[in-house]
Amino acid sequence: MSHPEQHRGRWRPRLDRPALVALLFGLVGVGYRLVLTLYTVPASNSDEATFGLAALHIGQGREHPVFLYGQHYMGMLESYLAAPLLAVAGPSWPVLRLPMLALYAVFLYLVYRLTRRLYSPWFAVLVVGLLALGPERVVRDQLTVVGGRPEVKPAVLLMLLITVGLAAGTVRHRRLTVALFGLLVGLAAWSDWLILPYLAVAAVALVWAVRRELLGWSGLLLVAGFVAGTAPMIVDNLRAGPGEDSLTVFREVSTKAGPLPPWTDRIRGGLLEGVPLAHGLCPVDGCGRWQQWFGVLYPVLLVAAAALALLAYRRAVSMPRDRQAAGPGTRVAGTPRGARVGPVVQLALVVGAALTLLSYVRSPLAATSPLANARYLSVLQLSLPAVLWPLWVAALACWRGTVGVLGRLAGALATAVLAALAATTLVVTVLFATTGAAASRTEERQARELAAALRADGPHEVYGDYWTCNRLIFNTDETVVCGVLDGDLSPGQNRYRPYWRQVGRAARPGYVVEIDSPMDRRLRRLLADRPDAAPVREVGGYRVYHPDTPVRPWR
Repeated sequence: MSHPEQHRGRWRPRLDRPALVALLFGLVGVGYRLVLTLYTVPASNSDEATFGLAALHIGQGREHPVFLYGQHYMGMLESYLAAPLLAVAGPSWPVLRLPMLALYAVFLYLVYRLTRRLYSPWFAVLVVGLLALGPERVVRDQLTVVGGRPEVKPAVLLMLLITVGLAAGTVRHRRLTVALFGLLVGLAAWSDWLILPYLAVAAVALVWAVRRELLGWSGLLLVAGFVAGTAPMIVDNLRAGPGEDSLTVFREVSTKAGPLPPWTDRIRGGLLEGVPLAHGLCPVDGCGRWQQWFGVLYPVLLVAAAALALLAYRRAVSMPRDRQAAGPGTRVAGTPRGARVGPVVQLALVVGAALTLLSYVRSPLAATSPLANARYLSVLQLSLPAVLWPLWVAALACWRGTVGVLGRLAGALATAVLAALAATTLVVTVLFATTGAAASRTEERQARELAAALRADGPHEVYGDYWTCNRLIFNTDETVVCGVLDGDLSPGQNRYRPYWRQVGRAARPGYVVEIDSPMDRRLRRLLADRPDAAPVREVGGYRVYHPDTPVRPWR
């Protein structure tokens, strides 16, 4: 990646060409997302606001939540990262998202380092270039503070780099590094359970790399690091009442009543919609048929990548020990195990992707709501280097002329696939940046107008729907407090119960509803015969009611 250069008595690294190009791509990707962050694109929502409110409470010393308010399985690491910034700057969507932008930059750096060590420098440049792009579905998972995915991906990459370094003998403080591995596993498991397949394969790779060391102090430090990372979750579950532990709650959330959709529908939703969406090939409203080709090809590429990894491992095993230590033809060297760790980690990336995809298609949501739930496949970006490697190998062999006629045809096809992947992602990204971001900006402007109007003139205790309430509270720095109602005006999902209780004690609460929404129509019918039925005003697409006497039909 870099070479030391002595210049006038000072040491400085000198980047080679692949590293410079990757750095350029990375700066473009971070800069693009910085602009989106400053404009609050994609638009905020009440899920993100809940993390923001928790960050405010943490910064003020009021609360120290382990899990997202109203849940027992989504860790709050993102809120703790944002808490110091919000404590200084106050509630602000760009400030709330800045740690996510930093995590994305770390993710790009680590994926470049790992890809370069496992595969080749210019292939690592291609991977960084693709990951620098991003339409709405991709950047929403990377920038919005909704739990889990932005922080667990860098954690897994660092775990795999640690495994490579330990096997190659390039790590100096081996025991402390193993403890760091355990800490990363614990933090990732606390933060988001969707990453468990990758944590499992990373742990298996580590055991393969240093299994003898783990029988001593290294093993104890590994366990200690894991316990430290999961300590908040362990303590919370020990205090939880019957049926409120993380495993029980997560199982209830994941299990939906009713008939399970056929496997064909779930596989179709997972492969043809989820996989292209997760890799940035489609707009957020769905994939056209011409964009679904990558989902069809994805399992084929996984099989090919697994075959290449197994072949590379066999070659490394059969290589003479002196050549293994020298590391010919590989990016990791130093020990015989170091020459074989590359294929092991490659296979771990393949298995991690396969297990994640299998877990997703087992859920009925893959068939019933593939667009809304494609976010659960965003961790597949971790395996992008392994998935694309067979295409790169075939294309490179074709252009070097080292294969026959069939090989050249396969290489030309692989080149076309890589070009189509890059072109499609670029087109969808440009369309989102030039036209798709306008809707998010309009939505944010309306939310700010509503917050400013209520903050200035009241009412300060209101009822509204889920997607209005917590965002309104965050935008007003808790000056306006909102209780969540469902469309039938019954109590809804109130994640932070003190807000609901505060509105319930108000002598004259208001209502904030979207104009002509089901809640608006039901409320107008309820107030039809009252003299104070007219709305106070309409602001930013919302209608504000403020009856003279409390209206609480659920009581």
